[in-house]
Amino acid sequence: MKIITADQRAKEKRGFKLVIAGESGIGKTSLAKTLDPKTTLFMDLEAGDAAIEGEPIDVIRPSTWQDCRDFATFLGGFNPSLSEDSAYSEAHYNYVCSVYGDPNEMLDKYDTIFIDSITVAGRLCFGWCSNQPENRSDRTGKLDTRAVYGMHGIEMMKWLTHLQHIRSKNVVFVGILDKKIDEYGRTNFELQIEGSKTGRELPGIVDEVITMASLTSDDGKQFRAFICHTMNQWGYPAKDRSGKLNLLEEPNLQKLFAKMSTVSTERDMEFVDPNNVKLVGEANA
Repeated sequence: MKIITADQRAKEKRGFKLVIAGESGIGKTSLAKTLDPKTTLFMDLEAGDAAIEGEPIDVIRPSTWQDCRDFATFLGGFNPSLSEDSAYSEAHYNYVCSVYGDPNEMLDKYDTIFIDSITVAGRLCFGWCSNQPENRSDRTGKLDTRAVYGMHGIEMMKWLTHLQHIRSKNVVFVGILDKKIDEYGRTNFELQIEGSKTGRELPGIVDEVITMASLTSDDGKQFRAFICHTMNQWGYPAKDRSGKLNLLEEPNLQKLFAKMSTVSTERDMEFVDPNNVKLVGEANA
């Protein structure tokens, strides 16, 4: 382990890790067309690449959870702290390279990996976990659902963390956003993914959580936008670790990456003196 100086860090190629959430049909998959097709690899888990039909974008089509783990290892290398029989270990990496070839030759040209979608990845993972013998009762042979969900959460976090550690490439995870209303009539938005662990911990792993939504302007016109700030009036999930994005941004990934990559002054935190604020519902003095 060594200290990386500020100058060295400034020269490193830096990729961003994003989650783009939105309702089905809002145009999330079509965002791949806003990227440079020559440097984008589209991971098609939904068999939904019709949205990029005619675009000169390379595609990979994993069909199983093992395919997903293999690709993450091929892309991100191995974790030296893992035992040889573990996924993402050096032995796993060597096996994947023996099957697919030299990752440097095959992957160097790509700046962005577009994963469509994390929702389907979660389903593939859940199916794989359901077939693991340790998740069945020794006595009855029945599936232990709690054990399956526990393994699913662990597996998904390992996969996402391994992809998050790929410093030199942008990784975009697309996911479906569910709108739910609780018993008190309050609206909540949740990423559509099996189990609660992944949806709960994912925002802490990635750099950016962005909701793509349809909004209405003051003159009544509808438009699509990226919602990028945690504090927003619609209650959409969002987070901007870069500190360079506005509340609303144009739904264009190439422009978004360019903006996050710029060297800028620190964004001031919004602050209001609480002594001078009258809260909503507060009685007039």
